[in-house]
Amino acid sequence: MTSADHGDPSGRAGSPHAAGEPPPGHRLSVQERLYPTLTCFGCGHANPKGLQLRSYETASSADAGQTVTGQFVPWPEHDNGVGFLNGGIIATLLDCHSAAAVVVESERQGWEALGGALLPFVTAGIAVRYLRPSPLHAPVELWAAVSQASEAEVTVDVELRYEDKVRAAATATWRRWRPRPGTTQSGPLLPGTHSPAP
Repeated sequence: MTSADHGDPSGRAGSPHAAGEPPPGHRLSVQERLYPTLTCFGCGHANPKGLQLRSYETASSADAGQTVTGQFVPWPEHDNGVGFLNGGIIATLLDCHSAAAVVVESERQGWEALGGALLPFVTAGIAVRYLRPSPLHAPVELWAAVSQASEAEVTVDVELRYEDKVRAAATATWRRWRPRPGTTQSGPLLPGTHSPAP
């Protein structure tokens, strides 16, 4: 499959999640459905140079709760220098995939974003554990589930998997974001993160 097959205007070979319109019959991801205008480097579909992660809601058979799953195909540019997926890209994927779980939970609970913000919560912290090397030239699977939730704070367990083995895992903590007067929708978030601007 070429970058043109993915619709990637930058011409990056292997770009899995292209900018532009989804293909016919495409099921909308959490990102496309709930925050399509976000410009985040990891999950913003309004960022044509970003990863444009797609996450999907699924019912967990284990606990009848909601989980969020996804798949990501690394780009050649995501090399860590020794032929595996870069740790910073992994951390971004875990952060952004956990965002999808948080926003789905927020929608379920009726916790709307405040003050015109695009997201109701922002990343307060993420503890990433790298357990095994992750491949650079094959799709990796993403899984996330909310472990604790209140209107003030949401905690998400999130994993990156390949061949049924967890390659990296994280616990992400998200806090309710209350925009300060005078900030814009794009002002509070830094590219590639879900944290408030300094």
